[in-house]
Amino acid sequence: MGNWQTLPFGAVLLEQMATSSYRDGQWSEPRLVPSDRMDISPAAHVLHYSSTCFEGLKAYRWRDGSIHAFRMDMHVARMCRSAALLCLPEPPAELVARVIRMAVDAGRAGVPDLPAALYIRPTLIGTNGSIGSAGKGAEEALLYVLVSPVGPYFKTGAKGLTVLLEQAAWRTTPGFGMAKTGANYASSLRRIMQAKREQDADQIVFAPGGIVQETGAANVFLLAPERVLTPAKTEDFLHGVTRDSLLRLAARQGYRTEERQISADELLRWCATSEIALSGTAAVLAGVGTVIADGVTHQLGDGGIGPVTARLRQALVDIQSGTAADELGWLTEM
Repeated sequence: MGNWQTLPFGAVLLEQMATSSYRDGQWSEPRLVPSDRMDISPAAHVLHYSSTCFEGLKAYRWRDGSIHAFRMDMHVARMCRSAALLCLPEPPAELVARVIRMAVDAGRAGVPDLPAALYIRPTLIGTNGSIGSAGKGAEEALLYVLVSPVGPYFKTGAKGLTVLLEQAAWRTTPGFGMAKTGANYASSLRRIMQAKREQDADQIVFAPGGIVQETGAANVFLLAPERVLTPAKTEDFLHGVTRDSLLRLAARQGYRTEERQISADELLRWCATSEIALSGTAAVLAGVGTVIADGVTHQLGDGGIGPVTARLRQALVDIQSGTAADELGWLTEM
């Protein structure tokens, strides 16, 4: 299937996906179907009114051959919350977990060895075919789970990421950022592509009004030898599962953790002496080497990945890969 270190993240889908549909007030029995096609109406609610949400979690093949998903319960719960925010039929958590298990089991032979992983993408879309449904939520829906063998999301190696600090634009619609929905990513995409094209930036840190929120696809961390700091949760950005995991691991390792408002000015001051990193299921914890703000380049250290970032990332990876004990009960054997 290729070299996971260089293959674009999510470019390979395994042959089958698991699905369940909602109609007439009930969910169907899950089933497996080919993952290369989907039959929906061109008038489907999702295509006209963006009634869609999704999740992203990973499963890992340990060296003994067993497969373990990381914090599946938390991802399932967040998906159900996103469905409610988008006025989609809310699938029971047990059904979402069942469909995830079915997809992973069908693709078991395609789960790669460490350090690669199986990326799991549960998706929920509104499917009722009516272009006159702008004022009401989806009445029919399809839940489906794709699985994709993946390597690293950011392929910079030991080099830190370059991020642009954006203090005017919002990443998403105010008050709606905690929903994991495609519209949130679409709203920031144009600016991210422009930043890549014009300033060779890997991502944008959105800080509208001078208050740090998140990047286009990851939460933001500030790290120092004794402190780990991240913006306090609001309705304006995604409440990351990896974010929560890193905060809990940092506290167990003796770091003083803080969740509070962070200004753009504070983030820039942090560049001079400490570390900045981006967290997410795909990114894990990726170190930032350069911040660009108002045309000025701020390099962090030697531009590589800092020691606190590397230490916390390794602590998380060790649990996911079975190298360290799962003392917090985060893993589900599949």
